[in-house]
Amino acid sequence: MKILALESSAVACSVCLTEDEVLIAHTYENSGLTHSVTLLPMAQELLKNCGVPLGEVDVIAVAAGPGSFTGLRIGVSAAKGLGWAMDKPCAKISTLEAMAWNLTFFPGELCCVMDARRSQVYNARFASNGERPARLCPDRAIGLEELAAELKSGGEPQVLVGDGAQLCYNQFIKMGLPVRLTPPNLRYQSAWGVARAALEQAQAGKLITAQELVPEYHRLSQAERERLEREQATK
Repeated sequence: MKILALESSAVACSVCLTEDEVLIAHTYENSGLTHSVTLLPMAQELLKNCGVPLGEVDVIAVAAGPGSFTGLRIGVSAAKGLGWAMDKPCAKISTLEAMAWNLTFFPGELCCVMDARRSQVYNARFASNGERPARLCPDRAIGLEELAAELKSGGEPQVLVGDGAQLCYNQFIKMGLPVRLTPPNLRYQSAWGVARAALEQAQAGKLITAQELVPEYHRLSQAERERLEREQATK
């Protein structure tokens, strides 16, 4: 099964092509250009270099959230367009779960965190047996203090992964929590994790249509929060 995976949930973006669990090609860019400029050309060039036309791809997968509102919209829109045009099934993948798949070789608890600003992170926790991650909680937006209290009560050592890992590490290590950082080359989102999670969905019969594909933001945008605050202030 060939899977084309897109990842544009944060500053960097990446695309990969896999066949079952084998990585065929992977391209990554963190150039500062907007994903609307880079993502689709990356996918087109990758398929061209592999000699694989889009028609031979079985599944279009995308990191659908949480993450940057703009990045998620670009990634999901690209995946919808590719899937719709060729009538391909799609896989809607949690950004946090995709990060956990990148660390399946590590036996222990994984704490996936993305900086959500306002003293919050997007977070999900997983336990890995060295082969696959098992979810310990749903994706959520959570305050740093609340997450720290949860980890303290659990008592298990945590490996921090994601663009919020350094932020959490700086705070948690001062509190004496048993946490450590993943190496920089494994710390951030990757299309490979998206593809691997998509394979699980495909095998479980949980793929969706391009029409059903939507982002999962997990909290209101800043503009929506400010609008609600203004409305509440006038009541």
